[in-house]
Amino acid sequence: MKYSVFTASTPEWTPAEAATTLAAQGWDGIEWRVTDQAAATPPGFWAGNLATWTLEGLEESIPQIAEITASAGLEFSGIGGYAQASDRVNSERMLAATAALGARRVRIAMPRVDGRNYPELFARTRGDLEWVAEAARRHGVMALVELHHETITPSASAARRLVEGLDPAHIGVIHDVGNLVIEGFENHRAGLELLGEYLAHVHIKNARWVPGEARADGSIPWTHGWATLRAGQADIAAYVADLVAHGYDGWITLEDFSTELPLARRTADNLAYIRELVDRARR
Repeated sequence: MKYSVFTASTPEWTPAEAATTLAAQGWDGIEWRVTDQAAATPPGFWAGNLATWTLEGLEESIPQIAEITASAGLEFSGIGGYAQASDRVNSERMLAATAALGARRVRIAMPRVDGRNYPELFARTRGDLEWVAEAARRHGVMALVELHHETITPSASAARRLVEGLDPAHIGVIHDVGNLVIEGFENHRAGLELLGEYLAHVHIKNARWVPGEARADGSIPWTHGWATLRAGQADIAAYVADLVAHGYDGWITLEDFSTELPLARRTADNLAYIRELVDRARR
């Protein structure tokens, strides 16, 4: 296994700080967040994140991204992009940037359901993904579809159906245990087996459901929130054991959105914990 951090989860660090800190802690790689975002003070995961490269002017940033990554001795586990599959202009830009960096893999975002007709949205996205697959082939990289709640691919089953028949050398799937707490949970071992040759990348974080105040009729609304690796509802130890038993030996990217520990302690502890779990599963 190789271990990296997705910089959506390191909002307080500049790119140089993220790279040097993670390298010093012993991480193998980094997965840069690339998107245009709103300003925010203090920096947050989704707005004002200091470790995010903007999509606007991305091409001009490529030498700096490469230099910061290489000078820290880190590899690219991939690029965390937000361009929608239907946005062919920006999807092409993300694929081209990934090729220029030698980063090999880039996430292409799937649409949210948002009450739209699911079969129609799914069929339209399949057409978009066929175009993405061909563009990825031309650039010599792989486009990744993430298992993500509230999108058309919340589960391994939905993702396999979407990518079925496309070239797994250029279209892969990110399995994300934390997102599956919120929507799309299937037995993890079965999900990994179902994805088969399309299983290309793994994200690990954890989440939990939290009860709200009772309504007037006595019903309880529940909302999801992020949790530490140990405290969330996903059994991360069992999940890692499933990955090892399945034979997965690629990148594991941590994206911990909990805030109980200061950022540097959080990333260092996560690396030690995941390595311990992998070592235990391999015994």
